[in-house]
Amino acid sequence: MVYQSRTQSEAQLENEMIEQLVQLGYAKVSIPSIKNLQENFRIQMDRLNKENLNGILLSDKEFARLLLKIEGKSVYESAKLLRDKQTITRDDDSTLYLQLMDTQNYSNNLLQVTHQTTVVGRYTNRYDVTLLVNGLPLVQIELKRRGLHYMESFHQIMRYRKDSYGGLFNFLQVFVVSNGVDTKYFANSDRQPLQSMMFFWSDDRNKRITKLDAFTASFLEPKRIQDIITKYMIINDTDKHLMVMRPYQIYAVEQILQQAIAKEENGYVWHTTGSGKTLTSFKASELLAQEEDIKKVIFLVDRKDLDSQTMEEFNKFEKDSVDRTTKTGVLVKQLKDPQRKRIITTIQKMAHAVKTEKYKDIMALYENEKVVFVIDECHRSQFGEMSLLIKRHFKRAQYIGFTGTPRFVENRSQDGRTTSDLFQDCLHTYLIKDAIHDGNVLGFSVEYIRTIKEKEGIDDVTKVPGIDQNELWIADTRISMIAEHIANIHHNKTHNKQYTGMLTVESIPAAIKYYDAFKKLDTNMKITTIFSYGTNEESVENQEHSRHSLERVIGDFNNEFGTNHKTDNFSYYFADVSKKVKLGHIDLLIVVDMFLTGFDAKTLSTLYVDRPLKHHGLIQAYSRTNRVEGPKKMYGNIVCYRNLKDETDAAVRLFSQTGDTDTVLMKEYNHYLADFKDQLDVLLDIAITPDAVDELEGETSEKGFVIAFRDLTRILTKLKTFVEFDFNPEDMGISEQTYKDFRSKFLHLYEKTQNVKEKVSVINDVDFEIELMQTDRINVDYILELLRNINYENKTERDTAVRRAIKEVNEASSDEMRLKRDLLLEFLQGVAPTLSNNDSVDQKYLDFESERRQREIQAMSQQVQVAEDKLEYFMKEYEFSGVSPDQEINDAIKAPFKEKRKRVQALKDFIYNNVKKYS
Repeated sequence: MVYQSRTQSEAQLENEMIEQLVQLGYAKVSIPSIKNLQENFRIQMDRLNKENLNGILLSDKEFARLLLKIEGKSVYESAKLLRDKQTITRDDDSTLYLQLMDTQNYSNNLLQVTHQTTVVGRYTNRYDVTLLVNGLPLVQIELKRRGLHYMESFHQIMRYRKDSYGGLFNFLQVFVVSNGVDTKYFANSDRQPLQSMMFFWSDDRNKRITKLDAFTASFLEPKRIQDIITKYMIINDTDKHLMVMRPYQIYAVEQILQQAIAKEENGYVWHTTGSGKTLTSFKASELLAQEEDIKKVIFLVDRKDLDSQTMEEFNKFEKDSVDRTTKTGVLVKQLKDPQRKRIITTIQKMAHAVKTEKYKDIMALYENEKVVFVIDECHRSQFGEMSLLIKRHFKRAQYIGFTGTPRFVENRSQDGRTTSDLFQDCLHTYLIKDAIHDGNVLGFSVEYIRTIKEKEGIDDVTKVPGIDQNELWIADTRISMIAEHIANIHHNKTHNKQYTGMLTVESIPAAIKYYDAFKKLDTNMKITTIFSYGTNEESVENQEHSRHSLERVIGDFNNEFGTNHKTDNFSYYFADVSKKVKLGHIDLLIVVDMFLTGFDAKTLSTLYVDRPLKHHGLIQAYSRTNRVEGPKKMYGNIVCYRNLKDETDAAVRLFSQTGDTDTVLMKEYNHYLADFKDQLDVLLDIAITPDAVDELEGETSEKGFVIAFRDLTRILTKLKTFVEFDFNPEDMGISEQTYKDFRSKFLHLYEKTQNVKEKVSVINDVDFEIELMQTDRINVDYILELLRNINYENKTERDTAVRRAIKEVNEASSDEMRLKRDLLLEFLQGVAPTLSNNDSVDQKYLDFESERRQREIQAMSQQVQVAEDKLEYFMKEYEFSGVSPDQEINDAIKAPFKEKRKRVQALKDFIYNNVKKYS
């Protein structure tokens, strides 16, 4: 079916979609109200549980007990209830087991479609299209007519979540938003869903499926949508929220199941770094473990990859799933337990278990059984002697590998093998170019800085035979020069330290030299380094032992952050450095090999490179910087202090499987400078000067200015990260002061739309991308993060964290912080020092904020002489609709004309500012 005509209404779109769903096998049902929803659910429960009911349908009391047990729970709790059997007591006191959804045999489920269900909450809402499974609403589809942005549907769902979802609607698992042309899906959650977690659907070759009819035929096909709900959603037990997998993750898991169950062969999945391989591999191992003929599924990681971040990630998917000990005996005990079908361990422990005599009898139990090994980052862990030990022991084992950077002939392992030699078939690919196209990762902007001047006639002095290259690279003057260069450009590279950077060097002595060079500079950057010291390291005359160097570094770290780390407890220092880089508390981390693989931090935007890199090592290192974070982080910045251009181009071509590098590598500075000048011409055609913005007639002209200036700022944001950037009028075509004057006009228009928010407005639907205009990343969540996970028993650590938070609040300039500054300072100075380790920082702040808001409402109520509940009603009305209930406010205030006008205005100002401050 093709949804036709460009001027198609929402009703047409809705009706044609329902018709298509009916053709796919959904039963059309009319459910105009919540009462009808419950009645339909009762009928479906009687049908689905026919055998257990023994011919006696649910009585009114029994159905009421079921509703009491399952209705109105959180989204997280409802998701767990959906997948479990429910027990209720029958009227004769017998126990009845009820199934809400058959997750094994889909033919027992009845799929229905309804539309325009009316739900009365704070407001009356009518939901567009709802898909039900056995009477439970599990998929909600909101549609907008062609020509409108699908994000309007997203915002509508956000309003519904706030206002009227509840009862059985808390069972909703998936939302779909569409304008007929663009369609996305995302998981329901008790948290505020993020726009970045909305996904396009695609086919198994990563080709997007965006049109509603094609999306419906593929994603909402009855078997597929039931698979999505029963197999490809993750209930995150740690954070207590739902996640839904991306299309390429789903197709990869399907291929793995096919390979392991039907074909009984090995295989590997090539999904680029940053695309969520851990979740995919974890889900694959979970589903494999449900197969009866598979005795064990063993998830293998390399010991050096099983850091705190990996364990944290695994435990989010399944609590306490990772054995944190280094004892092989724990692994052997898990192998012995027939109830434990899935095990997560290291390749080192498994190899030790195989070759240790005392474990021989237990290990022999699986020698000829079907065991599936799922290997994370298989390009590293599987090239070695330990893997041979394991393979020789488990005769019927199958191996499924995951990698973001496979070994090919060009970058084969030391023993000459490629990934295909070990794992045979590549089951699914999702390359870096695919991930960039989908917006799942960023591209790279790479700059090369020459640090050694070549003699005439020599292209690269470091490639001349006989030259002591190491002496050149770690010469004191060169390291000091690079440290100074990094200090000078770091603010631009990280948007005034809103993001953080990493410097990777060739050796531990180089790391120490750089650390000391930065310490000598007069810079306010927070810098540290991390490396593993050699226990049997040879002492070199006049050279500090690496452990002593690290002790010195850790001492500086302790002084800065109020911690108490030592080299004896290196793992704690490692975990703390990891956490502080992710939170942006460290400006620059100097590393040799640590943190170059497997470390994910959205706050990390820049990698400075002073070492040789190539092939998979280069892509892995660069990929630390390209996690998607927000509009200011447009790509991962790479600054090379060695000439790695040929190696970069070769690696990008190899891992993109393409002849060009344009998709992955950003263009040079002059390209974006030309774009800036072109966009500046567009802006000046609308308003030749900042003052001319005031003369624009009508919202259509204002909208044109907003879009033109916003797009100019996008390009400027890119330009600012380049080493060459200098805001001078000769190069840019505009002075910095004139640009800032235009920005003031832009922000004025933004404020105007926030103040007025008329229901019909051509400027109201523009995404201002206001974050681009702000100069810091500080918000309430950032400040609370500084207080989370600190040891409140340690007064020094607590006071250091509070002082840092106060400093950040005082220095922040964002719109949100301007409104919240006094609130946060009062909380930090009065409440934070009284917290204990048992307190939830977030809950304490919410309680504090709620109490302060109530105080403000009471004060305003007395000032304008309007009842508090009436005032709260006005605020909720404005918060929901964005429109001030002017007439009702006017009617509520009784006073002489002049006084009334004054109070009405005071109340309207209060409502606007209070909602903005506390929303």
